[in-house]
Amino acid sequence: MADDTSRSDATADKGRPTRRQGEKTAERNPFKKLGRFLREVVEQLRKVVYPTRRQLITYSIVVLVFVGIMMAYIGGLDLLFGDLVRRAFGADS
Repeated sequence: MADDTSRSDATADKGRPTRRQGEKTAERNPFKKLGRFLREVVEQLRKVVYPTRRQLITYSIVVLVFVGIMMAYIGGLDLLFGDLVRRAFGADS
């Protein structure tokens, strides 16, 4: 039985990464954390694939057309429901 409890204590830390030498001091130093964060940001930005000018124009036009359609749809619903409410409650304007 004593062997089983020691085994469960040993497996309690399973799945956690092992700390590297000196990592504990890096956790306490906010400047090292900031430096690491900024290095990782730059590293990720280098992986970004930016659209070409033509793709950017095409995507912008698609978004603007979609927004225009949605504005017309919501505006039409607003006019329709506004008219229905005016008729239902008899407000003359």
